[in-house]
Amino acid sequence: MDALVLCGGEGTRLDAGEKPLYEIGGEPMVGRVLDALDASGVETVYAAVTPQTPGTRAYVGDRATVIDTAGDGYVADLTRALETVGEPAVTVAADLPLLAPEHVDGLLDRERSTSVCVPARLQRALDIRPDSARQVDGEELSPTGVNVVGSGEDRIDRRWDARLAVNVNYPSDATVAERLC
Repeated sequence: MDALVLCGGEGTRLDAGEKPLYEIGGEPMVGRVLDALDASGVETVYAAVTPQTPGTRAYVGDRATVIDTAGDGYVADLTRALETVGEPAVTVAADLPLLAPEHVDGLLDRERSTSVCVPARLQRALDIRPDSARQVDGEELSPTGVNVVGSGEDRIDRRWDARLAVNVNYPSDATVAERLC
């Protein structure tokens, strides 16, 4: 299965330029994500970039097959990129600096669409603000930014893993990522 890294973030909430290039542990977040994907069992790594992320495009160019998208938002850019990558595919947000190969390898046998989520209470315990939590079977879950886009109705894969709970959107999230790094 192939992997697609979504690299369109402008970093406005971080107030730090292109979000994928924001450094955690001395390395751009997208570099840390690419390291995890390179060490996993994915076949080919693609990176979807936008006109707002030219530095990211240059950075990932030697490490992934670059797909140019319009920067019209997450869903529109994902849809455009999947036209090239195909399905099923693992998708990963570039702002998951603690992603590990085992997070990805555990998804590679999936054909069905899957959203990897963590309990919002784990994020709160880490001082991370859940951005888009929703109730699933009586528990508040937050999407991690790791998914399988495939066939069928979306399935939830619940994980209790601090590394997946840290999606860096704010400076306070970056502080937590640095601490866990």
